[in-house]
Amino acid sequence: MTLATALKTGDLTQLPSRRDEDWRWTDLRGLIRALPPASPVVDGDVAAGPFDGLATGEILFVNGRQRHAAQSGAGDVVALRFVSASDGTAHAAAYAVVVEPDTTLILLESHEGRAGAYMSDVTLDIAVGEGARVERIVMIDDHAEAINIVTTEVDLAPGATFHQTVLTAGARRQRIETRINHPGAHAQVRLDGVYVLAGQRHADQTTVVTHGGADGVTNQLTKGVVADQARGVFQGRIVVQPGADQTDARMGHHALILSDMAEVDAKPELLIFADDVSCAHGNTIGALDDEAIFYARQRGIPEAEARAMLTEAFLGEVVERIEHEGARAVAAAWVARKLGRSA
Repeated sequence: MTLATALKTGDLTQLPSRRDEDWRWTDLRGLIRALPPASPVVDGDVAAGPFDGLATGEILFVNGRQRHAAQSGAGDVVALRFVSASDGTAHAAAYAVVVEPDTTLILLESHEGRAGAYMSDVTLDIAVGEGARVERIVMIDDHAEAINIVTTEVDLAPGATFHQTVLTAGARRQRIETRINHPGAHAQVRLDGVYVLAGQRHADQTTVVTHGGADGVTNQLTKGVVADQARGVFQGRIVVQPGADQTDARMGHHALILSDMAEVDAKPELLIFADDVSCAHGNTIGALDDEAIFYARQRGIPEAEARAMLTEAFLGEVVERIEHEGARAVAAAWVARKLGRSA
């Protein structure tokens, strides 16, 4: 059951609901009472995306339709853009990325809400060849009334490296799901996320990493901030299959709640069916340190600015893990803007 299937068939029973364990905090069936009309074709130029000037090529989708594509190769930096440009309509898009063995790809992915109350469903398949290296930075700026589902399946070959950072400000309903088929065999995965939520926005970051062979590494860090009546959801699952010995897997999720009305739901999981592994997970949810705020105010910093500075520093640990220098600078500026600070 997916949003894309419901949009294609018009059958609302195809929507996931709270009865589905993995969707219990991001119920679509209880929210969507009628499906909107299909998004129209949009002609004309599209304003530049958040990673403008950093990429050597661009793959652009507008209202679910592909405009043009750039060929990728060794050392390429490619912008992959999904633009929603029509009010109150629905669209779906799918794209596959194949990274050849022993090559490098920097994928600068953006989901850009240029309209209101749209529904978008994006499905990506990423195949990373043996010894190849991919860094995927995903920036999601949806409209507050949008519904957006992004599902990515990643298949790694032995010796491959896949690094990912997702930054989102949420939507009416939003789910960013990443599933990774990890072969072990000295392949390495880093999965990071940042969410900054205000108003009544909702963001769900769900990940599943399945280690199928020995000698694999996964490192995961997600941090979030929720204010007003916003809701953040983190679901992280690492599965170590029989025979995947000597797996090294670490998962951390940490969130700040800045309002009594805000909510964070977290479900980190380790499912281990192998011996001789090193796996751990951690989860913390709390508020800003009152002593740190008091310390800043004693030095003449207004309370609101002090709170924003401390929050920015909290999220900065994830941003600093982005390897591409230009994308790291864009991500840091994005976080500062969402927190009401200048870049």
